[in-house]
Amino acid sequence: MGKRSSFPRRKADAYQTPYPAVPPVIPHLLAEGILTFVEPCCGEGQLVKWLSAFGLRCHFARDLSDGFDALTCSPHIFQGADAIITNPPWTRTIMHPMIERFAGIAPTWLLFDADWAHTKQAATYIDYCSKIVAVGRLKWMPGTKHSGKDNASWYRFDRRHTGGPLFVGRTSNEAAKSYVGAAAPC
Repeated sequence: MGKRSSFPRRKADAYQTPYPAVPPVIPHLLAEGILTFVEPCCGEGQLVKWLSAFGLRCHFARDLSDGFDALTCSPHIFQGADAIITNPPWTRTIMHPMIERFAGIAPTWLLFDADWAHTKQAATYIDYCSKIVAVGRLKWMPGTKHSGKDNASWYRFDRRHTGGPLFVGRTSNEAAKSYVGAAAPC
C-alpha cells in the first residue's frame, strides 16, 4: 500500500489495520485518559476489534463502504467520545482534509506512513501534531510472508496544540508488553 508498491491499490485504500499496529499506541491513549473513541474509517472493523481488546469502547464506527462520509457528516456524530482513532486512507487528497477536520473536533490519532512527517506537505499540519509514535513496518496483506515497504506511525492531532510533535521511537516488545498487559488479538 506504500509508494513503492507495484500492485494495484485497493478501492478507497481499504487495508485492514493489523494487530501489531495497536500495542505501540495503547500506553499513549491510556496516559491521555482515552477510554472511548469513534472510528470514522472502520472498513471491516479490525481496528475497533483490537482497541476493544485493550478495554477501549467504540461509540461509533462507520465507513465510506456503508455510505458514511467522514468529511461531510455532522460533527455532532463525533461528540461523546474521548478521541477519534482511525487508519485513514493514505491518499493525500483524502487524508489531509481528514486531518484538518478531525483535529478541530476532538483529539485525533491517525495511523499512516512514517515518512509523511518529513515531507513539505506535512508543514501545514505539523504544528498541531502533538505526538508521533513509531510503529515500524506492518503486514497489510494477511496470509503473505512479507511486511509492507513503508514504516508506519501513529500521529496525534489536536487544533488546541501548537509547537509540533514529540517523537516516540519504537519500544522493545518486552517494554510494550509491560505497558499493555496480556491483551492479545481476539
